[in-house]
Amino acid sequence: MATPKPQRSPEEIEDIILRKILLVTLATPAHGADPRIIYLEMTAAEILSEGKDLRLNRDVVERVLIDRLSGEFPDAEAPFTYLLPLIFGAVDRSGFGGGGGSQPPPPGFLDELFSEADFDSLDPIFKGLYEDLRGHVIKLSALGNFQQPLSALLYLVKLPAGAKSLVNHPWWIPKGAYLNGRVIEMTSILGPFFHVSALPDHTIFKSEPDVGQHCFSEASTRRPADLLSSFTTIKTVMNNLYEGLSEVLLTLLKHADIREHVLQYLAEVINRNASRAHIQVDPISCASSGMFVSLSAVMLRLCEPFLDPHCSKIDKIDPGYVFYCNRLDLRGLTALHASSEEVAEWIKNDSSGKADINSGSGDIENRVVQSQGASSSGAKPASSGGKASYAFISECFFMTARVLNLGMLKAFSDFKHLVQDISRSEDTLSTLKALHEQSPSPQMQMDIARLEKELELYSQEKLCYEAQLLRDPTLIKQGLSFYRLMVVWLVSLVGGFKMPLSSTCPMEFSSMPEHFAEDAMELLIFASRVPKALDGVILDDFMNFIIMFMGSPTHIRNPYLRAKMVEVLNCWMPRGRCCICSGSSATTSLFEGHQLALKYLVRNLLKLYVDIEFTGSHTQFYDKFNIRHNIAELLEYLWQVPSHRNAWRQIAKEEEKGVYLNFLNFLINDSIYLLDESLNKILELKELEAEMSNTVEWERRPAQERQERARLFHSQENIIRIDMKLANEDVSMLAFTSEQITVPFLLPEMVERVASMLNYFLLQLVGPQRKSLTLKDPEKYEFRPKQLLKQIVQIYVHLARGDKENIFPTAISKDGRSYNEQLFSAAADVLRRIGEDGRIIHEFVELGAKAKVAAIEEMDSEAALGEVPDEFLDPIQYTLMKDPVILPSSRITVDRPVIQRHLLSDSTDPFNRSHLTSDMLIPDVELKARIEEFIRSQHLKRHSSDDFSMQSSKASMQTTAGDMLID
Repeated sequence: MATPKPQRSPEEIEDIILRKILLVTLATPAHGADPRIIYLEMTAAEILSEGKDLRLNRDVVERVLIDRLSGEFPDAEAPFTYLLPLIFGAVDRSGFGGGGGSQPPPPGFLDELFSEADFDSLDPIFKGLYEDLRGHVIKLSALGNFQQPLSALLYLVKLPAGAKSLVNHPWWIPKGAYLNGRVIEMTSILGPFFHVSALPDHTIFKSEPDVGQHCFSEASTRRPADLLSSFTTIKTVMNNLYEGLSEVLLTLLKHADIREHVLQYLAEVINRNASRAHIQVDPISCASSGMFVSLSAVMLRLCEPFLDPHCSKIDKIDPGYVFYCNRLDLRGLTALHASSEEVAEWIKNDSSGKADINSGSGDIENRVVQSQGASSSGAKPASSGGKASYAFISECFFMTARVLNLGMLKAFSDFKHLVQDISRSEDTLSTLKALHEQSPSPQMQMDIARLEKELELYSQEKLCYEAQLLRDPTLIKQGLSFYRLMVVWLVSLVGGFKMPLSSTCPMEFSSMPEHFAEDAMELLIFASRVPKALDGVILDDFMNFIIMFMGSPTHIRNPYLRAKMVEVLNCWMPRGRCCICSGSSATTSLFEGHQLALKYLVRNLLKLYVDIEFTGSHTQFYDKFNIRHNIAELLEYLWQVPSHRNAWRQIAKEEEKGVYLNFLNFLINDSIYLLDESLNKILELKELEAEMSNTVEWERRPAQERQERARLFHSQENIIRIDMKLANEDVSMLAFTSEQITVPFLLPEMVERVASMLNYFLLQLVGPQRKSLTLKDPEKYEFRPKQLLKQIVQIYVHLARGDKENIFPTAISKDGRSYNEQLFSAAADVLRRIGEDGRIIHEFVELGAKAKVAAIEEMDSEAALGEVPDEFLDPIQYTLMKDPVILPSSRITVDRPVIQRHLLSDSTDPFNRSHLTSDMLIPDVELKARIEEFIRSQHLKRHSSDDFSMQSSKASMQTTAGDMLID
């Protein structure tokens, strides 16, 4: 029979358990014992002197731990490394530690340890623990075991002494002459926890395991299910991180004496990373995108209590925080409208009680909100020189706005640029491979291999961004909730959602950081491209904001920001090109049932179309085409909605000589430029095509030259495709609007410009050079000559129908550059072949006949006038003036229609560039009378000459008849 095991007493069992947990002994260790076990000789001697057994029990644990942690044991683990597994074991047992396998201490052991000792004794222990926890996560990525240290951190900060020790740690906010954003991230206690991420970082700070390599290497060969699993894993672990860090900050913020330390830390992180807002970010001096995306998610969670659908806490957000709180540097940011000098002057006056806030809310200083018992210092209104405190809601709101700008929104921007880099690299790779097939070379093979490697890394980075950002619609929705509150709050600064806006902008609104509104628009654009991100999101307030400010340069100075609002609408547009939610009833109702939209949307789109001509940027000429492309798509959709079309017609009538005429002028300018540019590029492309098709000559050229010419060919292809697409849109808009709106086209300052444009297009499409524009695959370049011709002819016919005074044929015939009577018959022949409506063709041919008659009459009229004195000629067009006006600055006399046409594109005197508007023109009454007298006298001379000729002819005929009779 087996020998029964000896029964151990409870005291012996307790001793064994404590020895295993604490790795200490009171007896001399036997030979070959676990080397981690430390012999506490001093404590053993004390116990023996007290006449007690050398056994560990709860009565001596405190003495044992103090001896272990404070004693010097050269071969033992450091005190804090030793203590950390006890805590890991505790959090593992609670289910939050990530399963590190550490031995848990007895229940209640740590609580009793940390609660009974005094703070001075515990503080060095806590500080060491925090440093060790920081060290555990400093190199971890999202796939590393960060959850155990995070849970340990949360456990410690929930202890009052632990929380106090953390915010008083020298590394809570590191100090030093070389302190920057990256230093805070890597050396502060919380920084490395926020650094945990799936997003790529600079090589120096790269975390392990490598998420891109581990989850997304050779992604094109992976099964979709594997990729989906990786996406799910990353989203899950990152949300665990966000939740854990949120709970850490919330726990700290609950302590009134600690709250200020937390706000100081957040402000330091924000201020030291302000340069993350730049296009190019220095990764050595700025914290990582990973840190700021995590911080964005955490700040949004802190905001949740005041992000309710009714925006019920909006009054708690004090605009004075922006102007007077010194915690964040908000006054130095670009404002919505006011210059930095205007903001500084206004703050100075307001501090003296002199500024007019224009919001009906009284002095900012008297509106500092005290709510939720969560306020902090940091504001110094100049009027009192003292400190004012702001509600935690204000602190949290403005800090979150800054963090999102530097974090989540910056990450979205980086992702967009990464996608563009991938697209460019793929185009280059495709070109190189095509060239390599034609003429292989070792260098080209190396370039191809290098590009393929780059693309693999790009692909991994892209999927990492997608995993952490695009695959987390909850994070995006939380951001949208915040920005909904932001736009509602901004609108409250101008008196609420009502139109029209005042012509003067309240300084509170004017002085707000521009990125508050811009970030809202950027997030909406991004969210519109993410499946389900907009599900359940209330968009009405965003729509109100866009309609209110899109066409208001007096409230938002930056035209690119207002153009971004159009981009948002373009994404929401039913049947839109980019919107995941395209065609949904929710977005349809925003356009077709929204009261502000029905009244103001078309008007403000037309206004922005005009405003965007002059942005002040050195790239304004090219920028305007992309922006107007978005506007054009929206306008084409709105024209199909009867209520919007009626509003459009009303605007054209009311603004016949105002914004609508400017809109029409720029639309025509763009159409001419884009089509002209496209057609010229087609000719250049055909030359390149001919070069490349001559195989013998092409192969004789050096490889580098062939590469350059091939790149130029692909570049020209892209330019033609883009320009033709934009030109098609512009011509289409001229065609559908001219069917119902003709008066602005036929105004004196516009009619000749319109006629010249149409004649030029007609010449290109059916004139002598049309065959040189033949392409093998015209659809590839969006070049549809038949459709273009139909639309051009429709515009001719629409304007002829609306021409009550018969001035259009004369304008057509006056165009000396492109008009040719034969073009009308040539175009009619083409239209018959391609099946155009017979009625349209008939009216077009009739218009051509009228233009021919007008041309003959014009020639007769010019002949009748003879040589016109120079003083009667317009100095710009060199045509006889009919309505001369004096320019007030240069004092030069010009013809009114000519200068008004110039002013549609440029509000300056063409002779000295001084400011000029139509209402500044001075009628030259005396010169006009002389011109009219000249015309009258020349016509009289012509009639007298005609009468004399007729009489002479009649006399001659009579003489001849008499002679015949005599004969």
